[in-house]
Amino acid sequence: MKPGRGGGRSLGATVGAALDTALDRSVVLGYSAIGHAVRRRLPGWPADPPPAALRGKDVAVTGATSGLGTQTARELAALGAQVHLIVRNAEKGDAVARSVSAEIGRPDSCTVWLCDVADTDSVRSFTEAFRDSGVKLSGLIHNAGLLPATRQEDGRGHELTMAVHVLGPVLMTEGLRPALAGDARIVLVTSGGMYTQRLRADDVGYHEQPYRGAVAYARSKRAQVELLAILQERWGSAGAAVYATHPGWAATPGVSSSLPGFDTVMKPLLRRGDAGVDTTTWLVATDPRPAGGTLWHDRQERPTNYLARTRTTDADRHALWRWVAAETGIRL
Repeated sequence: MKPGRGGGRSLGATVGAALDTALDRSVVLGYSAIGHAVRRRLPGWPADPPPAALRGKDVAVTGATSGLGTQTARELAALGAQVHLIVRNAEKGDAVARSVSAEIGRPDSCTVWLCDVADTDSVRSFTEAFRDSGVKLSGLIHNAGLLPATRQEDGRGHELTMAVHVLGPVLMTEGLRPALAGDARIVLVTSGGMYTQRLRADDVGYHEQPYRGAVAYARSKRAQVELLAILQERWGSAGAAVYATHPGWAATPGVSSSLPGFDTVMKPLLRRGDAGVDTTTWLVATDPRPAGGTLWHDRQERPTNYLARTRTTDADRHALWRWVAAETGIRL
């Protein structure tokens, strides 16, 4: 998170907002490294949080052993946070913790917790242990993700992208509600690919069509975004704010392995370093806190739909929520 410029609304800011919107609609320019580089130089770019904005605060990140998760941990620790790495592999988690602590020169800046987000028993065991620790979270970042080439299921028969991107994060946040600070910020790391898909509340398990990993991934990310208002109402009652943010096109090990063709063609334009996690860390650290129940990209609130064919009815949205609640044991 490098120094940016803030400022009041002016003619320059109005022009900047118009250019920002044009970048967003172009997709290629807005989602690539070009979009972030241009936007942060526009008038009206929101100011960076101060260097010690998260000092004395605890923030948790899932999927923290590679890619955007590791970079997020670095950025949070650099802002002073005690970072809780929620990982499946303890050895990899310990390596990230040592690396981040050494990089910022603050020993023990990270704590490692074991949890498989796709395993409901693992999630419940983790949340119970975390509650028992007495730690109060100011931020919870649901970054863990995957894009399988073939249809896979979790241990309870759920399609795996829905399990990891929707069921796991909802169950984890529910379990951690007693451990959330009064002004906690919950961030779902989604994907711009969700703009291409509509919610399929009638086929959350992806049974009706031949399976395509990229489509399943985008559908699950669409589901995250469609639940924002409902989750904000539920978790906001205790003071939390819920956001989704998509990172644009970032260079990550997951992109390289899951989308090799896209990675090869777009490699020169992919976001690197802090550009892919900038808005995630900004949402957790900025003051005043933005309104919850909202979708963000490059520090601006974004529409949840651009295409008429992807718009969701309230009936489908609530049908999805009833399914999520039933599968995670949440009482409505």
